[in-house]
Amino acid sequence: MDKKLKILAASDVHGDSRQFKKLAQKAEDENVDLVVLCGDLTSQLQTKDIIKPFKDKGKKVLLVHGNHDGLVLGQFLSDFYKVKNLHAQHSIYYDVGFFGCGGANVGLDAMSEEEIFSTLKNGFRYVKNIKKKIAVTHVHPDGTIVEKIAPGFGSLGLKNFIEKYQPDFVLCGHVHEAAGIEDFIGKTKVINVGRNGKILEF
Repeated sequence: MDKKLKILAASDVHGDSRQFKKLAQKAEDENVDLVVLCGDLTSQLQTKDIIKPFKDKGKKVLLVHGNHDGLVLGQFLSDFYKVKNLHAQHSIYYDVGFFGCGGANVGLDAMSEEEIFSTLKNGFRYVKNIKKKIAVTHVHPDGTIVEKIAPGFGSLGLKNFIEKYQPDFVLCGHVHEAAGIEDFIGKTKVINVGRNGKILEF
C-alpha cells in the first residue's frame, strides 16, 4: 500500500503567534508529514513565532507569501527558518508535487494576471509527471463561489492556469470569510484553507 502524505494547510494568520502555536500543536497531534502555509502570515512586519513553533515540533514547512507579506519578507522567512518557499518553485514528497505562487493581484508586490499564470506554469513543469499535483497560492481563482462573498478579488490568471493545466488541488486563502469553502474548476478542487487550518491526505 502506498504511503499517503498527510498535511496541515493554513493561511491568513496575520502574525497571531498564539494561533501559530495552536496550529503547530495540531500538526503534532495529527502527526502530519508537512505543514503548508498559504500566505498572509505576518502583520505589520511581525515575524516572531511564525515558523518557529512548527520547527520546534520537527515539522517540515512549505510556504508562499501573501499580499500583506510581500515577496522579500516571504523569502526572508524561508531563509531564516530554512524552510521551502514555493513561489515560482516546486517540492516533491512521495507521489505529491507541490508548486506555488505567492502574493496576489493586489497589495504588496501586486502581480499582473500574466505574471501569476507564468509563475505557476514555471513551477508546474517540474511536477507535471508526478501522480498528484498541488498548487499552493495565496489568492483564490476567479470564477469560484468565493466570488459571491468577495466579488472581484479572485485571480483570472490563476483561473486560466487551472483550466489549462488542471492540477489536482489548489490550496489558497486571501478571503477570510471564505475559510473552509471548497469548489471545483474542471477536475481541480480549490480549497480555501483558512486560519484554523485543514488536515488533508493525498
